[in-house]
Amino acid sequence: MRRAARISSLALLCAGFVTGLSNMATAADFVQVYQDALANDQTFQQAHANYMAAREARPEAWAALLPQISASAGKTWTHSAGRTTQSQVSASGAPAPFSIYSTDSIGAKQWSLNLSEQLFSWPDWMSLKSADSQVAEAQATYEAAEQNLILRVATAYFNVLSALDTLQAQESSLRAFNLQLEQANKRYQVGLIAITDVEQARAARDTAAAAVISAKQSLASAQDQLEVITGRQYETLSEPGADMPLVMPSPSNQNQWVRTSLRQNLSLIASRLAADVARDNVRIAFGGHLPTLSLIASRTFNSSSVDESLIGINGTFQGLPSWSNDREIGLQVTVPIFSGGGTEARVHQAQYQWIAAKDAYEQAARTTRQQARDAYLGVITGIANVQALQQALTSSETAYHATETGYRVGTQTEVDVLNSLSTLVLARTNYASSRYTYINSVVQLRYAAGTLDPNEVQAINRWLTTPASVSPGPITPEAMTPPAPAPTPSPPPPPPKLPPQP
Repeated sequence: MRRAARISSLALLCAGFVTGLSNMATAADFVQVYQDALANDQTFQQAHANYMAAREARPEAWAALLPQISASAGKTWTHSAGRTTQSQVSASGAPAPFSIYSTDSIGAKQWSLNLSEQLFSWPDWMSLKSADSQVAEAQATYEAAEQNLILRVATAYFNVLSALDTLQAQESSLRAFNLQLEQANKRYQVGLIAITDVEQARAARDTAAAAVISAKQSLASAQDQLEVITGRQYETLSEPGADMPLVMPSPSNQNQWVRTSLRQNLSLIASRLAADVARDNVRIAFGGHLPTLSLIASRTFNSSSVDESLIGINGTFQGLPSWSNDREIGLQVTVPIFSGGGTEARVHQAQYQWIAAKDAYEQAARTTRQQARDAYLGVITGIANVQALQQALTSSETAYHATETGYRVGTQTEVDVLNSLSTLVLARTNYASSRYTYINSVVQLRYAAGTLDPNEVQAINRWLTTPASVSPGPITPEAMTPPAPAPTPSPPPPPPKLPPQP
């Protein structure tokens, strides 16, 4: 029984950390999660809609240069009635007033056909040139959003796995601390240690329980962040296997990656095209000072029929027709002379916007350069960090095993064992986190260089060979809180006093 109670805490820690909560063969891999994000991420869907809207800038610009044809037709009917009083001289020479009552009914029909064509309009031609840059900018922005989606999916995906590894390490640590507390209670019962050692073990166990609660919360939050992108929750995900490769960047030269990023980074390209659009807008605004030449042609037909009755002079006229058929063709020159200063203001506004766009491009270039360097260093240091932390984990396991052995033989204290166990838990968590940091650095380097695409998703997915359950379980106080340990037993009774020897 006592031998069973002394099962190594290291064995429990390793078993819990490696096996995890549960492994299921139906794990969702990185490719599937990315496909879910393509279909459900609202940020990417907005980028696609904005791109499709921006593509209409070119046909809109062409429309201003093509003939404009319009037609109109109408039919009206007008009725009016009234009285007019006049005077005339009678035979006797006296004025004689009289009244005329009139009633008019007029029916009219008309139609017209108009054509206009801009032969020269500097703003329209510059708008067409600017539309090409606008569409190119929109396409670069959309492709950058597509790459950014991969980056966001990778970050959220590996945040879930990192939170899972932290939870597994903390749960294994809690099991080990529970065992330490159980052993301390038994040693206290037989009088081998003081109550202080028991309370130290209990404090360490309670701290580990709090860490488990925090780790469960972090896992649930990471799952929710991934759901924001993909629109669904996952029971299992694929995580890196023990044989995950650590691949050096190719080419292995930081400056080459920087030059590639300055050439191919899509966000930087979109910023440069935005500066081109701002420059074209200056030319468009300046066109407000220039004349325009237009060809105009029209044909208009009008017809009417009048029924009129005049009461007072005994006259009635019916069906008095009239019609006209007009044709017009000509050239029209429009010269802006004075617009109240509005044209000058628009030119100045466009010039300042161009300056701002050029500064934004320079800032984007500096940011891209810095991102490429940081990502390259992240990959290089990530490889070294994974290797170093793997060795540190091995050393921590060996140190913990030696400390636990020394505690059993009396050369180490309870505090030494607890400190060694805490160091081992930290080493395991850091090692797992370093692998995800390395993968994210690879993704960030490709993103900075503008080469992040679904092929890279497939390449990373081949590194993820182990299914792992990532479900945080029910979110209730009972499920989140580990069970309390057994109370400290009573101290052993003092030995009976022997009677004095005669």
